[in-house]
Amino acid sequence: MSRRKEFNTKYSPKFKIAVIMDMRENHLNYSDTVRRYWGVKTKTECSKHRSQVRLWEHIYLEEGAAGLMAERRGRKSTGRPRKKLLDKEIENDLIAENQRLKERNEYLEMEIEYLKKLDALVQAREQQNEKKRK
Repeated sequence: MSRRKEFNTKYSPKFKIAVIMDMRENHLNYSDTVRRYWGVKTKTECSKHRSQVRLWEHIYLEEGAAGLMAERRGRKSTGRPRKKLLDKEIENDLIAENQRLKERNEYLEMEIEYLKKLDALVQAREQQNEKKRK
């Protein structure tokens, strides 16, 4: 005997909230709720849905209706978080700042060269003045 394939069913948040609210307002137990919404009669069919309703009620009591809206299926990420790419705006600011620093560096290098040449001319003139005095 082979087992039938069972597919996972995704229930809408509205349906989940409706089931839980109806169960709580009418004081239904899990089995009565399952019979009302799924129409199952056997105990084995009922157990799967009963555990689902129990889980929904637990989430509702812990987190409220918003907890039933969140998607909980699938594995959660456990790896290292990915590096965030720089926004274009930040990247453009960095490029502009880099360009400004390069221009400032070139200006300072030219100023140093100018001061060296000026110093060399002043020293040369002083040497000429000393030769004339002697």
